[in-house]
Order: sequence, then C-alpha cells, then structure tokens
Amino acid sequence: MKRKNVWNTYSKEQLEQVDLFAKEYMNFLDQGKTERECIDFTVNMIEKEGYVELNKLIKEGKQLKKGDKVYSVWMNKSIAIFKIGEKPMAEGMNILGAHIDSPRLDVKQNPLYEDGGIAYLDTHYYGGVKKYQWVTLPLALHGVIVKKDGTTVEVNIGEKEEDPVFFISDLLIHLSQEQLEKKAAKVIEGEALDLVIGNMPFKSEEDKEEKEAVKKNILHLLKDYYDVEEEDFLSAELEIVPAGKAREAGFDRSLILAYGHDDRVCAFPSLKAILEVGEVERTACCILVDKEEIGSVGATGMQSRFFENAVAEVMNLTGEYSELNLRRCLAASDMLSSDVSAAFDPSYASCFEKKNTAYLGQGMVFNKYTGARGKSGSNDANAEYMAHIRNIMETKEIVYQTAELGRVDLGGGGTIAYILALYGMNVIDCGIAVLSMHSPWEAISKADLFETKRGYVAFLEEACL
Repeated sequence: MKRKNVWNTYSKEQLEQVDLFAKEYMNFLDQGKTERECIDFTVNMIEKEGYVELNKLIKEGKQLKKGDKVYSVWMNKSIAIFKIGEKPMAEGMNILGAHIDSPRLDVKQNPLYEDGGIAYLDTHYYGGVKKYQWVTLPLALHGVIVKKDGTTVEVNIGEKEEDPVFFISDLLIHLSQEQLEKKAAKVIEGEALDLVIGNMPFKSEEDKEEKEAVKKNILHLLKDYYDVEEEDFLSAELEIVPAGKAREAGFDRSLILAYGHDDRVCAFPSLKAILEVGEVERTACCILVDKEEIGSVGATGMQSRFFENAVAEVMNLTGEYSELNLRRCLAASDMLSSDVSAAFDPSYASCFEKKNTAYLGQGMVFNKYTGARGKSGSNDANAEYMAHIRNIMETKEIVYQTAELGRVDLGGGGTIAYILALYGMNVIDCGIAVLSMHSPWEAISKADLFETKRGYVAFLEEACL
C-alpha cells in the first residue's frame, strides 16, 4: 500500500504553519531537557490558557462544568490535563498520553572524586543508550539539589553561550588497539561514563599543597555559587544531557536535529492539541508522564495510581464520582498512546521490513502493536478500534502510515499503552518517525510533527468508539 508524502499535500500557507510550529517545538525542547523542566514549561503554557490547578479547586470547593479546564501535577514530573466535555465523564474520555523522560546520564548520590588531577562526577546511565555515543560530546548539567532544610537549588549549566560545558573522555586512537577489538556494548563501560568537571587545584592562603586540591576547588565553587555542600549530593537529582539547542537540519531545513525527541516530539503536539481543540463532546485529556524509559515504574510513572486518582478527583468535582462511575469512565475511554517509531534508515536497511516500517515525511505513525519478537509486552489494538481511527484520520484528511518496530526477531520495544489498556479502554500506539532513536542527537521531519498535531486534534474531537 503506497502512502502519501505529507510535504506534497501542503499549501503555501500550511508550509508556513509547519515552520512556525517547528519553531515552537524547538523552543519547548530547549527549555525542557528534563522532566521537571517540561512540567514547568507546560504549567506556564496552560495557565495562560485558563487551566486551573486541581488542588486549588478542591480546597475552594468549586464544581466543574462543561468547558472548564483543569490540571494536576504529580511530584513535579508528571501531569494530567483535562478539558471537560458535554457528555458525562462516565461515558469515557479521549486521552492523549506521552512521556517526557529521555535516555540520559544521571549523577550518582556520592559522585564527586579526583583522580590524576582531574575532578569527576560519577554517573549511572538512564534508559537504553549506546554508551559509546556519549563520549567526547559537550554535555550540560540540569536538575535540582534539595538541601536538608527543604530548600531547592535549581541547576542548569552548559546551555548558555557563556556557560562552561562538561564532557566524558575517550581513549586516543593511538592507544586503542585493544579497545577497538571489543564489541560495541563493551567499548565504553558504564562505570567509565564519568563526567570531567574540572582541573584547577584549590590554592590556600598559606600557599600549602592541599590533598585532593582539584576536588576541594570544585566544592568551594559549589559553595560560592549554590551554597551547597558535598553531602547535598545525597538529595540531588542531576541529569547530564547533550549541551546545545535544537537545530534545523538539511539544506531544505526539513528536519529537526535535537536531544529528547523520544518522546517530547509526541508530548508537545499532544499538549498543543488539547489547547487548540474547541468544545468537545467527551472530556479531553492529555497525560505527560515520567519513567517510561525504565518501565513506567515509580510514583511518577504510568504504573502508579496518580492518573486514576486525578480522574477520581475531577469526577468528584463534576458531581459524578463513585467507584463504579470511575471504572466506567476508564473502561469507556479511547486513547492514543503516543511514542516515537523507528524511521526507515537506508544505511541499515536490513534491520527493517520495508512494507511495515515508518518513513520520514509520510505523516503520523500508528503501531497496532509494539513489543519484542512474539509481540511480548505489546498492547495490540483490536481491529474495530483501528478501523475507527482510520475513519477519523481519513475523514479529517490526516496523512498517516502504519508501522512495526523493526524486523521480526531482531528486537523491539514497549510503551505505556498496555498499562492504560489494563482498564479495558481502547488504546493504540501512535507517534512520529525518528532517525537515530535513543542517541544523544535524534532527527525528525517537520512535516510529520505538524501532521501529528493535526491528527491529535482530530482524535480529541471525533473519537468515541
């Protein structure tokens, strides 16, 4: 089945909209390189559009009605956004769900050490990474340090032009004969991914030689700039990410090269869709969650009850809440579980099955199933729901394609789809094709980005199986 190239479907006016939306998205990427930063950006955006924090409404004893807009943040890392529809919530919602965590390096709790006159931060990689891709890159440090008194110190170093950056060293080619004989998974070991953060020794007033003088100098700088001690690393969340802004790529500027497309490239169109959609029959919902890259675990991952609890509170404010109505609402809902797909890469064509793979520039991607090998860990949407989605997209003239994640038996991956499907709701995976997925710098098509946002709006307006 031949699919359209979405670029060929756009008018001159739409091409201008594609570029405008791409710039908005690139700003989101630059401002949101961690989950906390994404949530801050999101809250600032939706509050300007009239969304009100759920706990505030609960304390004030306010009721919700058709057209009201509400959101609930959990632990500064996940958010559920609701636009109340005309129909009772017990008849179901239309839900867009994506994740805002991305593969990276995390700073360990006891990280600071000196060796050979160089100060380092010890790290632990997060999510699926090719470790060798993270050496010799300019890296930035983002996150928070929470002191014992509860004071939170925000850290963001390496993004401004005047900022220093950090890096992980690699062995010079002249001495790498033994290294190059290793398999790619072992060329760089996890414990070798230590961040170089300084080389200047501390100089005392007495001009005496200090033990671990470089480490001591770093601690002095941390005290001067942030008023933190070495012990404060115990209660810090510091993430190491590629330094630098998202960039247009290609002579034609048709692509975006950036860190964090997986899965902020689905999160931002989901957010924009719920802000752009008009009055809705069924309550519209957007969920942006943490921890997908490590199994959706923990209090801020999709496996937690934070979303279910938020829905219960919203239903209580609409006057509908009962345990039975909550179950009915979740079971009757329709969802797009938005996550990225692997774009066909001609350089590695043997890893794909060409009839069932995603291509750059051919629109939003639907994955009836994901999983690994024998569909392990997959949601596998039913045929009726797939047909319903096809009807919506084709009625609204949305360019879309269907795909699998690579060749059968080669590998695979999972999303949050199966978790929401546990409620009995209709869920299908969809998203955007990405080149070099899970690398420090990934690439997507601007046209796919714009078309996916259009598809999300159409879903919020029309889904009701």
